[in-house]
Amino acid sequence: MTTTTTTTASLSSIPQEVLEHIAFFAATSDFLGPPDGLIPLLSVDHRTYDALSMSSNPYLWSRIFKYKFDLSAPLSRLAARDREIGPSEICEELKLRCTLLSRIRRRTDCHAGSLIISPTHRDALRSILWMAYLMMLENEGKNSKQLQDYAHFDGWLKDFLFHPEGASLAALSVKDDLWPPDDERSALALWLFWYMFKPEEYRPPPPPSLTDDPDDCEFRKVSGILKVFALGAHQYSLCCPPWNEFSPPSRVRGGSAIKHFGHPLKIAPPTAAPSAILAYLTLADKLSVSWDTIHYMKPPSAMPPSLSPRMSSSEWDAEWMRGVHLADTSKPLGAAFSGAFIPGSLEGVWEGLFTYTEFTAYAALLSGAPPTVLQRSLVAHHPHLWKLREHHLYASDEPGTTSDVWSISPGNPLRGYIPNGSQVRETSEGLEIKEPGQADAVLYRSWSSLQTEDKKPKGKLVDIFVTGEGHSAWGQFNLVGRVRPCDGFISLSKEYVDGDRGRWLYRGYMVGNADGNLSGRWRDTLSPPEVLGYEGCFVMSRRR
Repeated sequence: MTTTTTTTASLSSIPQEVLEHIAFFAATSDFLGPPDGLIPLLSVDHRTYDALSMSSNPYLWSRIFKYKFDLSAPLSRLAARDREIGPSEICEELKLRCTLLSRIRRRTDCHAGSLIISPTHRDALRSILWMAYLMMLENEGKNSKQLQDYAHFDGWLKDFLFHPEGASLAALSVKDDLWPPDDERSALALWLFWYMFKPEEYRPPPPPSLTDDPDDCEFRKVSGILKVFALGAHQYSLCCPPWNEFSPPSRVRGGSAIKHFGHPLKIAPPTAAPSAILAYLTLADKLSVSWDTIHYMKPPSAMPPSLSPRMSSSEWDAEWMRGVHLADTSKPLGAAFSGAFIPGSLEGVWEGLFTYTEFTAYAALLSGAPPTVLQRSLVAHHPHLWKLREHHLYASDEPGTTSDVWSISPGNPLRGYIPNGSQVRETSEGLEIKEPGQADAVLYRSWSSLQTEDKKPKGKLVDIFVTGEGHSAWGQFNLVGRVRPCDGFISLSKEYVDGDRGRWLYRGYMVGNADGNLSGRWRDTLSPPEVLGYEGCFVMSRRR
């Protein structure tokens, strides 16, 4: 009693600013996890509690948040949407993160006993996955440490996606000859898996006669599920809105209403396919000739974000802008560039691979075959190299002025959104495009020509064309296409020089920025755009 009385008396004589300094030190003595070191101090007496509690001293707790989590990206991104983040909003986010990180650490929610998940379980999964996804979009190093080193979220995520009873229901579905759900939970989890992916943790299998190794089973289990999401083009869309609409008339997929830093936020979840393709092909690149893959030479694999020497939230600015723009019903969807594409990010030399599946197996899938047919099918991998150039069109954004610049009309989706019959000529200044029925050509300035100080673009960006050339084992080819303004979706028509290999369409997203990768699918151009075609996937990385 005497000791407690003495401690209380001692604390009561301490000035407020000194007490806050002691509290901050206690809360941050351990970087990882909730600020549990502050609990004993809050329990001393009513005066100390009133001086340090979250309700009476949100400034202290916002400082604790800033010590434990990354804050610069949410401050700037939400400010751009007229959402102010003050100490009270930061405190609310701190409470949410501490609660959910502790829940992840207990592995409470990552398993499901059946294909039916209760509403309570669904709500918990939704909260966890959205919190983790936004934390990784805002990551500068602190967020990923809290998720991985404290909550062990990478292990939670593997169980959720790949465990025989994982709550993604992927393995349970395949076991019953059903396709895994194409839902928000699966999409968020697959993107998070790519953000935290460490290929060295997966050992490729030995020859088929020596496959009793448990690590081999883990490799097969993970790559088998990823293969379904990556190559099942008829089940898992590459993008939303649909790929064949350059200027979608409306938002065909509603955004998710969540809370972020105390503010309501409407954001569209990403589609599952781009991240699944990246992870699947990165794993497949570890193989030579194996149980489901034939390699014809081996290009360098895509670099996962976890292996990048830089760790910056700016790497994911486009992903954030895509999500909020697609869900924002207050603005036209396809009228202007949304920030979901970083100008200049395609410029340069890219190398990677494309895959194709046995045609008979793919035809069976389109006729209703179960996912096990895809898991057992052989997939051929071919390396290819691209050299790409961007060409931009800018219009005046001065108030009260009418722009005399008109972009090329939305065109044939099977030819990279270029109108049929257009004349395309590339010069040192850029790309001249003349539409049928138009008197004059439109000049799109090349990205390289815009980099000199006296030619910096003025006004707003209204259109981007992409040209290039490349080669693979099948021969040389030319590339031409366009970037969709509303979501940064890239569509390129690939035509072989000799003509014997025909024309193919490559569509996908830039995943990341400075260390980003191109991820997407190709398809044939003989099938009409409104029907399912023959498709494979591809990944490209900047030549290092």
